[in-house]
Amino acid sequence: MCETAFINRFLQPGLLAARLVCCVVSPVALASNRKSVTQEVAIKHLGCCLKAGVCSEVPSSPAHHGPLCPQVPSSPAQHGPRPPGGRAGVRHPNIICDCCKKHGLRGMRWKCRVCLDYDLCTQCYMHNKHELAHAFDRYETAHSRPVTLSPRQGLLRIPLRGIFQGAKVVRGPDWEWGSQDGGEGKPGRVVDIRGWDVETGRSVASVTWADGTTNVYRVGHKGKVDLKCVGEAAGGFYYKDHLPRLGKPAELQRRVSADGQPFQHGDKVKCLLDTDVLREMQEGHGGWNPRMAEFIGQTGTVHRITDRGDVRVQFNHETRWTFHPGALTKHHSFWVGDVVRVIGDLDTVKRLQAGHGEWTDDMAPALGRVGKVVKVFGDGNLRVAVAGQRWTFSPSCLVAYRPEEDANLDVAERARENKSSLSVALDKLRAQKSDPEHPGRLVVEVALGNMARALDLLRRRPEQVDTKNQGRTALQVAAYLGQVDLVRLLLQARAGVDLPDDEGNTALHYAALGNQPEVGRVLLNAGCRADAINSTQSTALHVAVQRGFLEVVRALCEHGCDVNLPDAHSDTPLHAAISAGTGASGIVEVLTEVPNIDVTATNSQGFTLLHHASLKGHSLAVRKILARARQLVDAKKEDGFTALHLAALNNHREVAQILIREGRCDVNVRNRKLQSPLHLAVQQAHVGLVPLLVDAGCSVNAEDEEGDTALHVALQRHQLLPLVADGAGGDPGPLQLMSRLQASGLPAARS
Repeated sequence: MCETAFINRFLQPGLLAARLVCCVVSPVALASNRKSVTQEVAIKHLGCCLKAGVCSEVPSSPAHHGPLCPQVPSSPAQHGPRPPGGRAGVRHPNIICDCCKKHGLRGMRWKCRVCLDYDLCTQCYMHNKHELAHAFDRYETAHSRPVTLSPRQGLLRIPLRGIFQGAKVVRGPDWEWGSQDGGEGKPGRVVDIRGWDVETGRSVASVTWADGTTNVYRVGHKGKVDLKCVGEAAGGFYYKDHLPRLGKPAELQRRVSADGQPFQHGDKVKCLLDTDVLREMQEGHGGWNPRMAEFIGQTGTVHRITDRGDVRVQFNHETRWTFHPGALTKHHSFWVGDVVRVIGDLDTVKRLQAGHGEWTDDMAPALGRVGKVVKVFGDGNLRVAVAGQRWTFSPSCLVAYRPEEDANLDVAERARENKSSLSVALDKLRAQKSDPEHPGRLVVEVALGNMARALDLLRRRPEQVDTKNQGRTALQVAAYLGQVDLVRLLLQARAGVDLPDDEGNTALHYAALGNQPEVGRVLLNAGCRADAINSTQSTALHVAVQRGFLEVVRALCEHGCDVNLPDAHSDTPLHAAISAGTGASGIVEVLTEVPNIDVTATNSQGFTLLHHASLKGHSLAVRKILARARQLVDAKKEDGFTALHLAALNNHREVAQILIREGRCDVNVRNRKLQSPLHLAVQQAHVGLVPLLVDAGCSVNAEDEEGDTALHVALQRHQLLPLVADGAGGDPGPLQLMSRLQASGLPAARS
């Protein structure tokens, strides 16, 4: 990867040097904020090149670039999961969230046990703000005693779904607003969740109805619920283990937490804190012994929970220590094939790698990235394929990857249905030596292709036409094998054309599974249900698309199969065709030519077809969708991601080019974190995309919610480190870096 190409692109001629220097902010402060020794070296070298005359506008305080939290959609009322922190009427009047700066926290308060006077609101806590390795206390009310919690690092986050922005709703149990919704059962779409003046927070929803009118309705305000959810929307994530139990008062909940949560006898645990932090936390919780530092990062077993709620951990036959529960993290076991994420903090990884594969600066690109375990060593260390390389990691450096956390990254698709079970069933049918008069014999003869024997059985036993063998009817087997004459014979004998197997598949599904377009036409002409769904809510069209059977897709579309029906994941057939990649381009052509296709369809992850095509890098699909509905080019997902964000994040240059030149998209559009497509391209080190975005007008000075420009992100992603490393061996890195900056249009520093 050519880092210089990226840097030179940012520091191109024609950009004002003063503005560029402002983007660099306080270099040492930035390195300090990121807690990276290696980065600090690189940025100090950069700072040496920027003399006082050039840096006069550089902010001096890292607080200038503190994090800002965008407004997070709030929680559903009684129709979705109970909102984390959504306790009606609870307020902490004198507490400020140190992340989003909200005054008077509503709901639960989360106080860091490591940092001095640091509080989070529920939204920021559940959205992984602040250090995940720090333990927190939970305050349910302004007067309740705190409940101590384990660090969030490595814990399971569960997707939150219900009445959020984008949810589909109808009138609910407390509706008293006449026909504002257009009538009983008429759906509307939630456009916002808000509070009711100053009385209650996150207690009403703004809904737009089919006629275009918008009104505000109660979803908890004064105990009333005007809406019912019929189409849930995503609302972020929550830590189930860190929420109180419904109906348990705070004092009782604290006792339960001390007695059994979050650890139990026999749990494998580790302490991942710095020595200084652990020493402070141990005061009043078993005390501190310098020898405890030797066991940081080692795996121990919970021996017992003390009366005070502290955790007694055994490390070997002779060594036991008592720990503050907030200092411990449960240890997860990984196996070959598991998908994992490398934790992103450089200093933590360096410390944990000692004695576990060690650390090399070449491993830096793997930080924060998703990979797969390819080998488990006897000592518990893991070989992980990540960022195009294979590295040995301590398991403490890894957390289990959950795809819902990174829906915008193009990762492995759901596994397709395995055909082996059907093949095994056919083999068993063909091998059967059953009595010729056995009720299931007709299915055997069809599997063997014996037209005459099948006809004879139908004449003598017409009532057995739909008898199953190996869970399938004769018509289903004939459809799968493409035996057109047998299919016609069975239809003449009044075979049940829409009878399902145990998984809901009809004969038309079997024709699609077997790539039998002619059988499909025969069944459709015989009046079968074209849009019958199986147990996964897939139609025959879904099945044909997933298998890549173009002619079956064409036959089904010609006979009017519904191309807009969603499966269990809310994916339409075109979503599935896009997922199949360029090998299914013919199918994309056929589907997008259907006159009534709904190109605005959204799947369960909130992806429209254009979003999905951009995520997968499917250029043809992007072109086809834009040709039908160019107005969708800047449509946002709930997290604010547009098609261009997704293309930039996943390094799909051709798609980005189409969106910019043919779709005329907004290149400076921001997501919920205020990131532009340029921020994301730099974040993922997609150097080839940067010139395209900059040439198209992407602002290099745009700041995200943390006040970082794309150049800040480049520094954080180690883009400058190889340049600094060039200084080893006689070629001074700072001088080389300076020459690059000067060549890019940055004036030379005056001595």
